Amino acid sequence: MLRPARPDIPRSRFNRTAIIPSPAPEPSLPPRPRGVLDTAGITTICTAAKETWAATDAPSRTRSRDVGLRRLLGHLETRPGASWQERFEASGFNVRGRPVRDLGVGEGPRAWLTQGLEALFCLRIVRPSLEAFRSNHFQDYPRAFWTAQQDPQLDAFLAAVEQREVARHWKRRAAFDVAAALTIQGIAYADLTPEAFLHHARTTRDAGLASYSYSVNVGHLAWEVMHATGHFPQAVPSTLRAALRTPKLTCQQLVEQFELHHPGIRELLVQYLERRSHDVDYSTLKGLTSNLVQLFWKTIERLAPDQQDLRLSEAVYQQWRQAIAVLEDGRPRRNIDSVLMSVRAFYYDVQSWAAHEPELWAHWAAPCPIPHREIRAGAVRRRRSRERMADQTRRLQPLLPALVQHVEETHQRLRGLLEAADTAAGEVVAVGSRAYQRLFTEADRRRARLHGTANVRFLDLSTGKAINVTLAEDTAFWQWAIVEALRHTGVRIEELLELSQLSIRQYRRANGEVVALLVISPSKVDRERVIPVSAELFHVLACIIRRLTDGGRRTLPLATRYDEHERTTTEPQPYLFQRHIGQRKEVMTTGAVRGMLDRVCRELTQHDARFTGLKFAPHDFRRLFATDLVNNGLPIHIGAALLGHLNLETTRGYVAVFNEDVVRHYQAHLARRRAMRPQDEYRPTTEAEWNEFEEHFDKRKLELGNCGRPYATPCSHEHACIRCPMLRVDPKMIDRLSEIEADLHTRRQRAESEGWLGEIEGIDLTLSFLVGKREEALRLSRTPVVDLGMPIIGGGRIDRA
Repeated sequence: MLRPARPDIPRSRFNRTAIIPSPAPEPSLPPRPRGVLDTAGITTICTAAKETWAATDAPSRTRSRDVGLRRLLGHLETRPGASWQERFEASGFNVRGRPVRDLGVGEGPRAWLTQGLEALFCLRIVRPSLEAFRSNHFQDYPRAFWTAQQDPQLDAFLAAVEQREVARHWKRRAAFDVAAALTIQGIAYADLTPEAFLHHARTTRDAGLASYSYSVNVGHLAWEVMHATGHFPQAVPSTLRAALRTPKLTCQQLVEQFELHHPGIRELLVQYLERRSHDVDYSTLKGLTSNLVQLFWKTIERLAPDQQDLRLSEAVYQQWRQAIAVLEDGRPRRNIDSVLMSVRAFYYDVQSWAAHEPELWAHWAAPCPIPHREIRAGAVRRRRSRERMADQTRRLQPLLPALVQHVEETHQRLRGLLEAADTAAGEVVAVGSRAYQRLFTEADRRRARLHGTANVRFLDLSTGKAINVTLAEDTAFWQWAIVEALRHTGVRIEELLELSQLSIRQYRRANGEVVALLVISPSKVDRERVIPVSAELFHVLACIIRRLTDGGRRTLPLATRYDEHERTTTEPQPYLFQRHIGQRKEVMTTGAVRGMLDRVCRELTQHDARFTGLKFAPHDFRRLFATDLVNNGLPIHIGAALLGHLNLETTRGYVAVFNEDVVRHYQAHLARRRAMRPQDEYRPTTEAEWNEFEEHFDKRKLELGNCGRPYATPCSHEHACIRCPMLRVDPKMIDRLSEIEADLHTRRQRAESEGWLGEIEGIDLTLSFLVGKREEALRLSRTPVVDLGMPIIGGGRIDRA
């Protein structure tokens, strides 16, 4: 039996929500804080209003509300209707763009009319539409509404909002969002369901009534508080953004969004994808759907509308092959092999399953139209693709230092400018080689009043451009952190964004030395791996944690992360790469990271012509990391372990070196190792061997620092440490380097006076190495040491070790 087609399946991840928005049903007992006043007289309503806010309002506001309420009710009384609700609708004020202040009749400010309307809404005498409610601007509607309702649950919600660590502005907006939803839908707080609140948020956005910034949808903070306090069921997503996102589509929905005409083929593809869905993840399933449904059969239906089965003629196949070879904009399709392999596997799977389940698949079994020569040609195309990637890596490798220097200098400059925030308005400060003038406008004062703090802004006197230093410094910091983390770890972009405070672990040796490790969660391959943390990477992680815990926090704030491939939103966790956007805290998306890197490359293009037409993608850092490892002598199988590759061929594809040279040396290394090592070496490590392993690192400690020679190897440079590339100078020994340099200059003067030309040549060589060691030590000394705060898990909370 064929399933009915559903051609209206949306493709946007925000069009089809996990919760179906719907207004709350009419309550059997509508909330009436002062009783039923729907048809009461004007004097009765004014008396109820005075009694409601007598304890909270000043006498002047009580008088102005009373005057406004009498004037508004007097105007409504002239309109037809048995109740005040009917008269309000007949007056024409229950629409968008008709605030009651437009009446403007009689004496007194027009705002008094708005105060009177506020009383009618809060006492539940009149229930406005969303457009009418948002067309009237109230001074503090949540406070008036809270006072009138006398609802303990509302009071508990407001108390929970006040405990949140956000700006005052967003706390007021959260209270306003809930009060507005309850007023418009005419329900009590206990009847506010996730579906009803989501309906309010979506309707407000679609009507263009989200009047405050950073608010594609209203109610982000209110949703989080209602979920955290238990008002919403735990099965409901913990954030409004997660509730708005499209959930995983079923196989039938994935197929029906492409509107195939042949019902039999449509049902066949649905059944095939359902069978394959048990073996692949959702991202792979979506790609397979695109290849089979959109690029294969949808194109066949366009080229051959009368095609009724999978038996394609040679002419139809050739037309299809030419059609998919290019994109809509005329560029050649690079993933053509993915499409061909998916279609070829589809045909062979149907043939194989037809032998075991003929009642389902035998009718559709047909010869595969894709010839074997396409597979051979695909191998050639894949080699060309690897060559292009290797060429891209070789072009980017010499540009990496310039990129690193740019993001570091930009962040340092903006951080210095941010530290000058105390400068009085109009004063000029110098940061680096530029002069800046402090700006503070009326908009800044308003933001300080609403949010508690205002953004720091300066005018660049050299360019005449105003800079929002608060936002610019935050962006520059994350650009620097992303570049540094990617180049020092070689992780995939998804793995980078999944890093949390719990990913940082430590290993303590027997001598008390602590080694920091970074645990990479499984992503592309279902295998966890551990990366040793270098000094530079440790500095980056420490700066991120220090930034996120600024303000006296002991732990990182909790944020959610949306998995774009699996269409799932995680529970709040202490992620490292999180940003506070308006009312919500979320982990950066892959698109945001790519956008940051693209902007950095465009900025560099203005100063460095080498960056013209080039850009760094997140995965380019992974290839550069692999190339650097192998070019510096690390065995390729160790590099594969650090990169998380299960196959050495994958690692070889990442390394931009001569493949023949890599293969020859690696195979020779394997042959020598197998020939020299007896079988009994492949056994568990004994305590004595482990102690010997640790003692090796103790023996590498030198006067000037530490030796980096491999385990179980003697000093191959005869202890000529200054010249040795394995020496890592401790920044504390820079003064000792100066003493050695002075001694070398003294020896050189003696050698010149004695005519010892060989001695002079040796001393000059030593001096050149000493200069390099000093520069490296000075660079490390400028890196501040920060308490990382190793997280430990215990007692249901995360503390610092």
